[in-house]
Amino acid sequence: MTVKNALLTILVEKIRTDTLVIPSLPEVALKIRQLAEDPDVNLNKMAEMISHDPALSARIMKIANSAFVGRGIHVNTLHQATTRIGLRYIKNVVTAMAMEQLFVSKSVLIKKQMDKVWAQTLELTAFALTVMQEYNSNFKYTDVNFDTMTLAGLLHNIGALPILTEAEKQLDIFGNEQFINETIAAISSPISVNIMRSWGFGEELIQVAEHWQTTEFEPKHPSYLDFIRIAAIKLGRVDVEDADAAVAPYVELGLIKSTQFERSPDFVALNNEVKQLFA
Repeated sequence: MTVKNALLTILVEKIRTDTLVIPSLPEVALKIRQLAEDPDVNLNKMAEMISHDPALSARIMKIANSAFVGRGIHVNTLHQATTRIGLRYIKNVVTAMAMEQLFVSKSVLIKKQMDKVWAQTLELTAFALTVMQEYNSNFKYTDVNFDTMTLAGLLHNIGALPILTEAEKQLDIFGNEQFINETIAAISSPISVNIMRSWGFGEELIQVAEHWQTTEFEPKHPSYLDFIRIAAIKLGRVDVEDADAAVAPYVELGLIKSTQFERSPDFVALNNEVKQLFA
């Protein structure tokens, strides 16, 4: 049995027997999600909880003043930011931003791989958000929004995390970058689905994790899966012969302007702005 097949066999068996150790939501995300569900919660209390995490506070301030939710007036306090964003946005955005806390390792090799996966995740999320923003700008009401899209992007490949964690346990056998990458590509989707179900996310987000690497599944349009898939195709994360041809159906559906939409100066400028939200 090859090294790759050995790790695959271990992981597939653990998935089958439901013994794969999956990560828990970071504590700050759990607390804020629970607080947001409290019917008696107020934004002052939410702002106070967020204030205990300086990095998270800075992200919330950035988002509140971004083109996605900003209203032309700069906010200067966390209370103003939470008021502008709202409880639902905060719940989803905090969950998404807290994901970075899970990507830690004592192994230099595995930490390098985790950093790579996280960087790719941020790039894809920013790209998908930019596509979504351009689409939303043409309509007064749409079915896709910033906070849920952020969650969809940052969680779409969360299944890579247990694979890297498992590889770290036996680095002498599994410590090879190429086969780790191949393993992630091969089976991260079903692991992502298991994680997201255990965290209590809905089917719309689970669809993203399950189908983003394929082109056969067709959700009701427009969906978060559509925008994640467009980003994945254009960034070379989906195995297709011709990326422009692969996104052509989305031109017909009106989700993107052309098959080479990402080359327009407006898209490039907006994408760079979105990336700064995660910097």
